[in-house]
Amino acid sequence: MASIDRAYPVYWEAAVLIASATNKRVYLLANSAKSEAAAALHRLKLMVEARSTLVGLSEELDGSPAVGAGADRLIVLGGDGTLIGAARSLGRNQIAFIGVNIGKLGFLAEFSLDELERCFDQAVSDDGLVGRRSILDVSISRNGSDTESIPAVNDCVIQAGPPFRIIRLGVAINGSHLTELAGDGVILCTPSGSTAHNLSAGGPIMQPGVDAIVLTPLCPHSLTHRPLVMQRDAAIEIEALHVNDGTTLIVDGQVSYAVQPGDRITVRRYESDLLLVHNPLHQRWHNLTSKLHWGRAPNYD
Repeated sequence: MASIDRAYPVYWEAAVLIASATNKRVYLLANSAKSEAAAALHRLKLMVEARSTLVGLSEELDGSPAVGAGADRLIVLGGDGTLIGAARSLGRNQIAFIGVNIGKLGFLAEFSLDELERCFDQAVSDDGLVGRRSILDVSISRNGSDTESIPAVNDCVIQAGPPFRIIRLGVAINGSHLTELAGDGVILCTPSGSTAHNLSAGGPIMQPGVDAIVLTPLCPHSLTHRPLVMQRDAAIEIEALHVNDGTTLIVDGQVSYAVQPGDRITVRRYESDLLLVHNPLHQRWHNLTSKLHWGRAPNYD
């Protein structure tokens, strides 16, 4: 039986019940662009081989081979961007991710390498730790022809771009016209993405498990346009009424598409959810309070 740290009594009993993860199939994916990745990958590989079944390893950001390998868990070494890119590469065939942060903030990548070593068996075996997070389905229609659906884990953003003049976007929800936005663009995000670009633009912070889509105007040329939270089955259509030469649709900050006048961007819930293993050593609001310092009192000294 693997050793268990009794410093965490709340989780000790559960860990005893699932102390052996040897029957679980694990795939490792590491971001080789991170300077710490090689040493961390070697350390993690030894741990996985000793305590479960390693079915594959890659230093590419494509996680799709893990599907063919029949992996139960996909452990990602990197940061949130690495995990998001890997999740998008899985498409509809999502596998439960364990994110190990060797990046910066680490909102989705909840584990440090030391923490994963401490609770590895529980993280790999306990399906009660797996949370479902909605993904967006983004498609572009141009001259009557639609693109394939593009999954967005965090958000899709339409930004004005050069020459940085105000753009105009028509917005409809479930086929009903809502408004016309004039400004620098718009953000459509998942609850997971609410703490990314959306937060910086003044949008709401949402609990990750909420079934909703957020629309946040970017610098709207109106006092009445404010962020809007919509139900999970909303289909939002954005029409490019007047755009700049450099106006761009950006998905998860990683994939971009030029937007032309008359383009229609449709955003709805994707048919599969992101499956993310929660770090049992953290409280549910750990990231918000410890990393964004939400609710911290001002220093009056």
